[in-house]
Amino acid sequence: MRNILLVKEIYFEAFRNLGNFLIKNYLQLFAWCCFALIGISIYALVFRMSTGFAFQ
Repeated sequence: MRNILLVKEIYFEAFRNLGNFLIKNYLQLFAWCCFALIGISIYALVFRMSTGFAFQ
């Protein structure tokens, strides 16, 4: 019975860490995508302002 409990604890610990790893990497990827989109938006705004686009 003790061995079964030890194996159960090892699996719970492994999957708990795997979940944290996936969430951390997902949030990091999401943050980089957001920074890229903000950068593209700033570039588009500066490009339009420098070429004389009429904002009306």
